Amino acid sequence: MYKTINIPDNEECKSCALTFAYKEIELLYDIAVMLTNTVDIDETIEKGMRLLKRHHYLDRCALFILNDDKSALELFSSIDLSPQQRMMATYKLGEGATGLAAQSAEPVVIENIHNNINYLNKMGSVSTNAVSYVAVPLIQDEGVIGVISANIANVGNNTPLNFDDIVRMLTIVGSLFAGTMATQQRFAKEKENLTELKTYYKEEMLSTHKFENIIGKSSKMQQVFSMLETVAPSDATILVRGETGTGKELIATAVHNLSSRKNGPYIKLNCAAISETLLESELFGHEKGAFTDAKETRKGRFELADGGTLFLDEIGDITPSLQVKLLRILQEQEFERVGGNKTIKVNVRLVAATNRNLEEMVKKGEFREDLFYRLNVIPVNLPPLRERYEDVKLIIEYYMRKFMKEHRKQMSLSKPTLEVLLDYPWPGNIRELQNTMERIVLICPNGEILPEMLNHVLPFNYQKMSMPEQTFQPPAPETVAPVTAASPAEPVVEQHAPMLTKASLKEMEKESIIQALIDSRGIQTKAATQLGMTARQIGYKIRKYNIDL
Repeated sequence: MYKTINIPDNEECKSCALTFAYKEIELLYDIAVMLTNTVDIDETIEKGMRLLKRHHYLDRCALFILNDDKSALELFSSIDLSPQQRMMATYKLGEGATGLAAQSAEPVVIENIHNNINYLNKMGSVSTNAVSYVAVPLIQDEGVIGVISANIANVGNNTPLNFDDIVRMLTIVGSLFAGTMATQQRFAKEKENLTELKTYYKEEMLSTHKFENIIGKSSKMQQVFSMLETVAPSDATILVRGETGTGKELIATAVHNLSSRKNGPYIKLNCAAISETLLESELFGHEKGAFTDAKETRKGRFELADGGTLFLDEIGDITPSLQVKLLRILQEQEFERVGGNKTIKVNVRLVAATNRNLEEMVKKGEFREDLFYRLNVIPVNLPPLRERYEDVKLIIEYYMRKFMKEHRKQMSLSKPTLEVLLDYPWPGNIRELQNTMERIVLICPNGEILPEMLNHVLPFNYQKMSMPEQTFQPPAPETVAPVTAASPAEPVVEQHAPMLTKASLKEMEKESIIQALIDSRGIQTKAATQLGMTARQIGYKIRKYNIDL
């Protein structure tokens, strides 16, 4: 395909060949050193091309790279091209000498560009000294990745061009260029992956573990986190509301640690766990001799929390008389100990929590309206776990890791087992889930946990309804025929209900969802309410059963 010039075997020519080889090695060494120390690969490749031009009369040297779909060569780097020429420098596979080199994976040499149709001259006019054109493919493990090409100027004195040397030089230099580019692309990709991984872990940490051990990335928990970030730095009273087991104490701890009082004391008290008489003493303290067992003066929780935060759990359980005293300290930040008459001033930030309906209690006169408004300055409503479907798997995995480490066991949940746990409504919320996961780790053997291993973990009725390949049969009612004088007593007849299987239960559930959707005219929220589900749960079931809306 290209012309090879044979050099006569004589001492003078051998000396010239050695000199040329030495200069060639020296040139390749200079280019390799530049590429090794480069930061800007494009600029370094251009410098290497200029070295080639200076030593081998190469003109308009260019490096093309195959695009992502391997259909065309796009210019990566070049010398002696104007911006307009660079824009035009694109070749399809097989187009012109450059495209042919990529398509055939072989060098293409045009000895005279002025009378060869394969030289397209897409980049405009060339120098009058330009005689020949060489295009050499760049080949790596995955095949051709690009082409390095150059115009070759007339060396004068009618000296024939040695295309073997030029092709060899372009092949070696092109391999150096391609290797450096591949290395830098790999480093750039790894850097991008590390950046994405860092961003991912940062987001995960912010979304799942920013607030103590509160795990959650659901939209409802994100709203809670956003609220905490806003109000925690203030001294406003916060009322945390939610069902039992939703993590109200964790919220209170997060509020304290995010506030300016984080270096101050953090005192906790469960109002429902102490009798009325002792509760007053626990809250406000007592003087020596205030009552029979008061053998010494004792500080109360408000006094101990001075300069910090006091968390009062189950605030809805305090008696009306204590509600009056609590109202005063919230308004005035002062109180007297039990049995004392000295007014004590404190600076306490109060976080209260309850699972009771305080509004209803206010209507019934069970809770003071003015105290309710003093407590309800910043309400934080914790959603139950059944409304946080996206978080259930996260919390399961968290407690699984925690208890496996604590009890030194290695186990994993099978997919059907995980589905059973995800489908369970968790009426006891996170507290129930936590206890369930600890039971699973303690009771089940190492290895994969199968659904039938949950027999002693989940409540009997739900477990029986959820176990794959398990069936249950309700107790058969006994019917006795009436006894008359004319007829003897009939034997007892046992009537068994039809056997329920996993398939039949799923079909019943699917039919119920379809009927609810029909009744609600396709409105998922209404259908969910009718079935006692959340909108997120019914959405999951619709996808699970492939229900066409």
